[in-house]
Amino acid sequence: MDIIAVLSQELSVPKTQIESAVKLMDEGNTIPFIARYRKEVTGGLDDTILRNLEERLHYLRNLEKRKQEVLELIAASGKLDDKQMEQMQKALEEAKMLSEVEDLYRPYKQKRKTRASVAREKGLEPLAKFMLMQKPGGDLEQEAARYVNAEKGVEDVEQALSGAGDILAEEISDSAQIRSRLREYLQKNAQISTTKGTKENQIYDMYSEYSESVRRIAPHRILAIDRGEREEALKVSVEIDQQVCIEMIENQVIHRNSPFAKALHEVCEDSFKRLIFPSLERELRAQLTEKACAQAIGVFSENLKNLLMQPPVKGCVTMGFDPAYRTGCKIAVVDETGKVLDTTVVYPTPPQNRTEQAKQVLGSLIEKYGVTVIAIGNGTASKESEIFVAELLGELNPKLEHKVSYMVVSEAGASVYSASKLGAEEFPQFDVSLRSAVSIARRLQDPLAELVKIDPKAIGVGQYQHDMPPKEMDAALGGVVEDCVNKVGVDLNTASQSLLSYVAGINAAVAKNIVLYREENGSFTKRSQLLSVSKLGKKAYEQCAGFLRVSESENPFDHTGVHPESYEAAKQLLTLCGYQMQDVLSGEIAQLPERVQALGGTEQTARRIGVGEPTLKDMMEELLKPGRDPRDELPKPLLRTDVMEMKDLKPDMILTGTVRNVTDFGAFVDIAVHEDGLVHLSQICDRYIKHPSEVLKVGDIVKVKVLDVDLKRKRISLTMKGLGNQTR
Repeated sequence: MDIIAVLSQELSVPKTQIESAVKLMDEGNTIPFIARYRKEVTGGLDDTILRNLEERLHYLRNLEKRKQEVLELIAASGKLDDKQMEQMQKALEEAKMLSEVEDLYRPYKQKRKTRASVAREKGLEPLAKFMLMQKPGGDLEQEAARYVNAEKGVEDVEQALSGAGDILAEEISDSAQIRSRLREYLQKNAQISTTKGTKENQIYDMYSEYSESVRRIAPHRILAIDRGEREEALKVSVEIDQQVCIEMIENQVIHRNSPFAKALHEVCEDSFKRLIFPSLERELRAQLTEKACAQAIGVFSENLKNLLMQPPVKGCVTMGFDPAYRTGCKIAVVDETGKVLDTTVVYPTPPQNRTEQAKQVLGSLIEKYGVTVIAIGNGTASKESEIFVAELLGELNPKLEHKVSYMVVSEAGASVYSASKLGAEEFPQFDVSLRSAVSIARRLQDPLAELVKIDPKAIGVGQYQHDMPPKEMDAALGGVVEDCVNKVGVDLNTASQSLLSYVAGINAAVAKNIVLYREENGSFTKRSQLLSVSKLGKKAYEQCAGFLRVSESENPFDHTGVHPESYEAAKQLLTLCGYQMQDVLSGEIAQLPERVQALGGTEQTARRIGVGEPTLKDMMEELLKPGRDPRDELPKPLLRTDVMEMKDLKPDMILTGTVRNVTDFGAFVDIAVHEDGLVHLSQICDRYIKHPSEVLKVGDIVKVKVLDVDLKRKRISLTMKGLGNQTR
């Protein structure tokens, strides 16, 4: 197989670009580094395409390795002559999936004891071959009588024929051609059917008597059915017209006017029902689950990316508010950099209801530290806490020189972080609940920097994330976090060990060494000091340097995403355009694009300074906005000063909300009533869309209209149609 050609066709990317990207990967370069600093080599392939390429490359290389293993195993079995081996080699070369390779290997695979192997031990294989040859005028019973042998366990003609039938049934089951045709038929025509299981669970009521084509069933329904089966609330089966399948086998096995047609019909039926169908049913279910998991991981990855890339609320002293009932609400005040200024516990919620005392304590903290925004966790007692905060701000804001707002933030995973080794190391002086309050405050200030401390699966922006295969889930989500961290860039002197570990080329051990170097030697004053960090060699430096910012450096390029390998070219660019290096930080190079055009444009200028045009364009962008944060260009989070309750909602009421989660069937929108409302796929926009992610992403601010409110079930139905939302 020409892997490069296959990848080129699958990804719709020219072979030369695929070859270049694969070469870079094989040399140990990371995806973020290739995407950002090797655009000329790859033709500008982005991180999404590169990750798809990496995944498929791994699969296809494993496929080729397995083909070679199977070929060697079949050759070692000695069951095929030279000509047959040539045919087998050709068939293996043409196989495009691992399942096809395993089908070809199946007849030669050493099996555990089966009915067929027992029959072979009894010497019935020649009878099976006689039956399969179907010679006109042959007498099957007369031939079978020759194999009756009590010593071998063949008591009569019926046992001889039964044993021969077992051998043929297994051979039919092992036929790659027959399995391929039946697999294709099942994929096109099978139905997934469900009935009630042994355990009652109302969640799965819609599946109590349910059937849907495997071609049309939505991925999220597959995952729901799988979970229902695991919980024994559902019984699941694959339904197919078995007679059609048996006839398909007979067309391959039984000759026209065969003297043994009746016996062979029974063999074909047995082969399908006992051997082929159970195997293909398991395979089909596994394929459906694999496809559904891939879809769910994709949705989770997209949601996680959008959550991590939400704009930070910069320059604000922030109060983190971790709601609770009996144990009180934990409060942490952090400064603009996330440093903890103060902590306390207040009891404004039931059963204590010490509202006035809580108002006094929080009012004092707000005035003392100049708090401008409060981040409220959305967990237990969140609604009561939000009402309390809104009431507090209503009383305080008219008296304060600065306005205080609040925002409810997801606290998913905050408790995981608080109880973790990392949380204990960061805040050994605080108990678990106070660490959560700090985490909630910092999530509003910089979602990316704080959320990287938490296992992505615990963040809770997806569907059925805990049912996903851990290896695939971790790889996908780890890639998302890595791409986000490197896209934003990291301050080398303030970044946590967790954040540093996601920078291209830096693993957990090196990240720890960077933090230790900072503690022992003080702040980094230039990028090149990284080479003094233990275990950070030249290759790692090449991969990570461009993504690490050193705001304390005298070299202005260290403040930007310009890679050290391009410093000389950047200096030449500034000189050609009549600028000094220090003009970068003073903001006096605003006319850089115009001066480049005056030099003959980007293509000609790139040649003069010895770089590619994509590198020049990136360089100009970085020099114009040193230390820029791409998240600053996104819509700001929705801050509030008032609150509503679910009972206040009425049909046709129009509200503004924040998209909190995107799933296959719709999007959940926070409209500040504690329960998120659902905008069903059919209610997102006027045009037809296949998936909500075509239009919405986590963090989007949207207008919604209330369709229905079910107070008993705590469900809110919303629509976005006809409200003038700016959708993608």
